[in-house]
Amino acid sequence: MGQVIWAPSALRDVENIAEYIARDSPDQAALFVTRVLEVVEKLADFPLCGRVVPEMADEQWREIISGSFRIMYRLEKGLVWVSAVVHGARDWKKP
Repeated sequence: MGQVIWAPSALRDVENIAEYIARDSPDQAALFVTRVLEVVEKLADFPLCGRVVPEMADEQWREIISGSFRIMYRLEKGLVWVSAVVHGARDWKKP
């Protein structure tokens, strides 16, 4: 079992997205956060389950799609570093 580490910027991404969703539906915002946390938790056991990030073309940079959002992470020395959570329509560049 590996360890998952969140970048502060990725945590801010989740917080900002949840705040935006909560403007219309606090329940949906809470559901969004729960789903993201559940998906990321699985990475501890299955770090290779995400696809390689197309913009990166690097095996160490991966992503999992959750609803309309991309959860980007990097693999390094047995650790999973969650780097960003972005809407799928948004352009993304390496942090």
